[in-house]
Amino acid sequence: MTYPFGAVVGMDDLRLALLLNAVSPAVGGVLVRGEKGTAKSTTVRALAAVLPPVDVVAGCRFACDPAAPDAECPDGPHDPGAPSATRPAALVELPVGASEDRLVGSLDLERALTEGVKSFEPGLLAGANRGVLYVDEVNLLHDHLVDLLLDAAALGRAYVEREGVSVRHAARFLLVGTMNPEEGELRPQLLDRFGLTVEVAAPREPGLRAEVVRRRFAYDADPAGFAAAWSASESELAAQIAAARALLPQVVLSDAALRQVTSVCAAFDVDGLRADLVTARAAIAHAAWAGRTEVTEDDVRVAARLALPHRRRRNPFDAPGLDDDTLEQALSDSRPDDDDPTPPEGTDPTDGDGPPPEGRSRDFGPSDGGPSDGAGPDGAGPDGAGPDGAGPDGAGPGGAGADGGGPDGGEQGPTTAPRGEGGGHTDAAPAPEKAAVAPDAAFRVQRLEVPGIGAGASGRRSRARSERGRVVGSRRPEHAVTKLHLVDTVLAAAPHQRARGRSGTGLRVERADLRQATLEGREGNLVLFVVDASGSMGARSRMAAVKGAVLSLLMDAYQRRDKVGLITFRGGEAELALPPTWSVEAAAARLTSLPTGGRTPLAAGLLRAHETLRLERVRDPQRRPLLVVVTDGRATGPRGTDSLGESRRAAGLLAAGGVASIVVDCESGPVRLGLATSLGAALGARTMRLEELGAESLVRTVREAA
Repeated sequence: MTYPFGAVVGMDDLRLALLLNAVSPAVGGVLVRGEKGTAKSTTVRALAAVLPPVDVVAGCRFACDPAAPDAECPDGPHDPGAPSATRPAALVELPVGASEDRLVGSLDLERALTEGVKSFEPGLLAGANRGVLYVDEVNLLHDHLVDLLLDAAALGRAYVEREGVSVRHAARFLLVGTMNPEEGELRPQLLDRFGLTVEVAAPREPGLRAEVVRRRFAYDADPAGFAAAWSASESELAAQIAAARALLPQVVLSDAALRQVTSVCAAFDVDGLRADLVTARAAIAHAAWAGRTEVTEDDVRVAARLALPHRRRRNPFDAPGLDDDTLEQALSDSRPDDDDPTPPEGTDPTDGDGPPPEGRSRDFGPSDGGPSDGAGPDGAGPDGAGPDGAGPDGAGPGGAGADGGGPDGGEQGPTTAPRGEGGGHTDAAPAPEKAAVAPDAAFRVQRLEVPGIGAGASGRRSRARSERGRVVGSRRPEHAVTKLHLVDTVLAAAPHQRARGRSGTGLRVERADLRQATLEGREGNLVLFVVDASGSMGARSRMAAVKGAVLSLLMDAYQRRDKVGLITFRGGEAELALPPTWSVEAAAARLTSLPTGGRTPLAAGLLRAHETLRLERVRDPQRRPLLVVVTDGRATGPRGTDSLGESRRAAGLLAAGGVASIVVDCESGPVRLGLATSLGAALGARTMRLEELGAESLVRTVREAA
């Protein structure tokens, strides 16, 4: 039993975005970003239950419309008068571990080659046609799968190509992706392909939170009874969606409204024209949903708030969201001089949903006797005290950024570490802790690779055997053939033709002749940063440069689809500031607020790295690590300890484990001890000066240092 759509408390922006796509799938889908436990999946699954049922050709695996069957349907051609059936709109869920064949469908290559039969097995795209395709944790999918999804959503068709055989079919669906930003972001190019985006968060108001728990308890105790209590509301909502779909072709986008759309997109300096198209389509859908036949300024305002936040990001660490003042100014500037800025009667300019259509209630709940007489799901508007009251600009990833913990007013001079035993332990008191220093501007860094060929998750850093890439050879298949190497298959079959009694010009191919193509592409790695935050690194200008360099490496890791982790060491211990994660945003926030001071427990930092990598090998054995140690090479500790010797032994432990490493030498000044170079030698790593990271003349790799 599905949880009722109208029973979801709050989440006004999410529900509205889903409904606009239900009215007009041309809007391009919804990307839902939010913390865990915010009913993202519950809301999406509930939507499918209120979508109007669809008529399909009986027996068609591709859900063809009997009124206008697809001319290219693999199960067709269908006659216009073919038998039909009515069924609910489909909800298809794409698992994170799905393959390309599972998504788009596949040909039975063995039957095609051995029997000459073209047998096509439909994928999930075919099952989602004229329904909803839901992708949970879309940011964890391989990039090429996301590309295929978005291409099909944009074109309304799916294509399957296999060794000269082409199959295509209709794939028109409402695409909904959900993600937790803490687990990593989508690339900007993929973000732009989603029509609308919504930031969701749990309600902060105790009354709303209590209502969520109350309704959930009621649903768990009696799902059928709870659904029955909301059935009238759900039926009304389904009728409203059907009415809005029927009204959609009559909605007019005037030149004045179109100018407002383009003015708003230009004001936020978004790239390309997809933002203008999506905003216009969403504004038209919102007008139809509100029961109007002409787009108004309020429709443009609502559409912009949903279509533009994810398109104005300039780097992975920018928080999504729109500035309301800029939006209102753009709308005002595009308004004709004689236009009356007063909103139409009955319109609340702060209400993102606009006026409800005549005779319809915006409240999704039962009118009387339902589960929520007092605090209905729309009890607080989207701009009021609802769950989005602390929207993306209030508690976004950058909320505790550089401005939150910047340097203090009084600048301290650099701390001079005693030379002692060549940068070893010191008897001096540890340097006092200093306030966090904001990082310098990020820059483009060299690509650093892990040597050899891996087999990890798809990415853009190191060489790997993968399902996508260039063909480098072939092998005997262990299971079903997914990528046939045609030439090697023919060569394997050729010597046996006489023994098989071949007649004519045909070629007899058996199962043992088939060859699976071996592909080489790129993989993502685990990039583990070990950053020295001790007093010897505490000179303000140096630490700012160090943070800027690490921030640049983090941006590079984001672009190459790497997992990242952050270890810092200072004082008497090393801290795993960020366990390995997909979220480079979290790593950047921890780095920005990192204070400095104290002794330099280099050995502790390396040992913590060794333990972290050991655990990650168990969790994700195919993902190869790249260790990046950012330090000046000094090692200090309590009296009587051999700090340098301990650090070298810890480095030898990592080297013995075959960990690919890079040492970024942060030493500065006229006198250099070369301790970072010595550390690099112990790690078996390449040592790079801090200023060398940004060189763009050649691509240097870890392999070159071996």
